[in-house]
Amino acid sequence: SINLIVYGFLTETSIPQLFLAGLLPGLLLALMFMGVTAALCAAWPALGGPRLGASWGARLAGLVHLAPILALFGVIVGTIYAGVATPTEAAAVGVAVALMIAAANGALSLAVLRDSLLGAVRVTAMIMLVVMGAYFLNFTLAAAGLGRQLQTLMDGLGLSPMGTLLVVIALYIVLGFFIETLSLMVATIPIVVPIIVAAGFDKVWFGILMIVLIEMALITPPVGLNLYVVQGARGRGRIGEVMVGAAPYAVAMLAMVALLIAAPGLALFLPRAL
Repeated sequence: SINLIVYGFLTETSIPQLFLAGLLPGLLLALMFMGVTAALCAAWPALGGPRLGASWGARLAGLVHLAPILALFGVIVGTIYAGVATPTEAAAVGVAVALMIAAANGALSLAVLRDSLLGAVRVTAMIMLVVMGAYFLNFTLAAAGLGRQLQTLMDGLGLSPMGTLLVVIALYIVLGFFIETLSLMVATIPIVVPIIVAAGFDKVWFGILMIVLIEMALITPPVGLNLYVVQGARGRGRIGEVMVGAAPYAVAMLAMVALLIAAPGLALFLPRAL
């Protein structure tokens, strides 16, 4: 969601529409990940670890613990989609609901509140510095005329709109191997989005497609941050094992990119309907 907000700021695109556009692709991608996991465990049962026995009643009873998280998600997203609150206001409402959930569970204390506030300040300061840098970069690129030069270059190549899109996708895949995701967005969006819009593609649709590519960069070596997070959590073995394990999920994300290209309505249906 942070990446969608950054994209919305940098491209002046409606953030609620971006959230709506990402809902169906996000759910479908989650199902694809589940399918990949099930297929891998069916082919190599040892990957799933020891099987834990539990009745369907116990499994359904365990879903009750998801209720607070689902309620928090529903309040934040629901107020945005209903037009009751802006994303900033919805975030404030979400904080209030999260505090109530923590208090109800007996997990709220001054220490927890202090740590949460300090963490929020750090993340907000980081994002705002990135956004400030992005606006400065936009101004510099506009003053240098780089965007116009790149557009002229693309026109000179004689590529079709689909050819232009495929070049941009290849660019993000390659850069995602080496550049951290937020930096990649800030550095490329001011240049790439005008070219994509000039080729006739929808900004909201491209935002979702680009986010899928950006998220894929998190699980592709050598810079994929999530690979190192998983390796640190498992505390054993080699990082290469994590990279190999992440490969099928990267393929699933490429399949999602192909689906978004083949069926743009997958992302645009909800924004247009609501």
